[in-house]
Amino acid sequence: MSTTITEYRLDGIYRQRQDGFFMQRVKLAAGVISADQARVVAAVSTRFGRGTVHLTTRGSMEIHWLKEADLPAVKSSLSAVGLTARGACGGAVRGVTCASQGALGFPAVETMARRLHRHFTANPRFERLPKKFKIGVEADASGRRHLIQDAGLVLSGTDGTGARYDLFVAGGLGREPQPGFLFEAGVSENRVIPLIEAIARVYAAHTPAGKRLKHLVREIGEAEFRRLVAAEPSAAEELPAVSGLPENLVEVANTRRIVAPVHAGELTSGQLLDLAGFADRFGGSVLMATADQDIAFHVDAALEATDTASALKQIGFGEQQVAFRICPGSHQCLVGLSATRDVALTLIEQMGPAASNLGWALSGCPNSCTQPQLADVGIVSSSLVKDEHGRRSPRFDLYRSGGEGLGKVRESSLTLEELCGKVREIG
Repeated sequence: MSTTITEYRLDGIYRQRQDGFFMQRVKLAAGVISADQARVVAAVSTRFGRGTVHLTTRGSMEIHWLKEADLPAVKSSLSAVGLTARGACGGAVRGVTCASQGALGFPAVETMARRLHRHFTANPRFERLPKKFKIGVEADASGRRHLIQDAGLVLSGTDGTGARYDLFVAGGLGREPQPGFLFEAGVSENRVIPLIEAIARVYAAHTPAGKRLKHLVREIGEAEFRRLVAAEPSAAEELPAVSGLPENLVEVANTRRIVAPVHAGELTSGQLLDLAGFADRFGGSVLMATADQDIAFHVDAALEATDTASALKQIGFGEQQVAFRICPGSHQCLVGLSATRDVALTLIEQMGPAASNLGWALSGCPNSCTQPQLADVGIVSSSLVKDEHGRRSPRFDLYRSGGEGLGKVRESSLTLEELCGKVREIG
């Protein structure tokens, strides 16, 4: 193989569990994608994969079942419509995510996400980092997703110079969940990029390979981390004000947000094409991949809600029964410990009305890609245990949210049968 696994990862490519197959991740700033771009993703999946597209909890799209020989053509096809995967995996600045796409402040947030995406993607200064570096931009703090980023921005207001953001740093989930802390309040939009540059440089210079920023802060302490960042030349820099035409694709004023629910974030290429057609008809030719693995649109507020709901139902997207974030797990992921889609369906069958009205998340391994610590009820596939016959079965940790911060473990190392019992107790 002429290309190393590390190089593939920097191009947003992971090996699948199945030998000889690869996954291509596509970065979408704030989860926003045009209808024409969505059609190309669908076409690539149909031509080179098996006609499926996976929506991630960071607003990215993944194409599975790709052969190594087809990867250059996949990259070329995506690049032709302005889509990139550079840095979507590996030790780089990942896709800039947003979970508050329905907020009034989303146009400013989308604009900032696009600037960050443009600046850090394929920037050689911020590739080959010790591990992944995640940035999120939110219109408010209600979703708590700013707490799980290496750099989490929350829109705090606007003034004569533009938007201002509260910057939280050193958050992350995985095996050692840690909420980010407020690094600086009210950062002007023209200081955001230089300040995050300074943080990323400190991270790169002082962190062992394979460790996240939260590890560095735990090791050296918040005060020393602040000192190191302040010593970076870009920490106090303010870029010139950006002028020109608006950068956001999504219009929020005089619109209504509607959601097409997607179970486990799994779409067929045909469904994605239908959703692109819906976007052309009702949503200004723009789709949004949400943090809950659905597809959302902003439609003209003057349109009848029954008309848009009927149009979605005609293409196979009715009302969501249970809000459940689900990763590919052992179906496709190398590190997956459980068959997450099957487990989720089993749990849904056990749910009463009270449980069905909660938000759920199931992660196929302790990496916590579905962000279970932010769900009302989160489940982590924590280990595999052998029985007396040598057969291995997964064990699950159960998290419950307290409303603030990260959810806490309430039960550990449950069998699937025991987990089903806990679900029935919720009602």
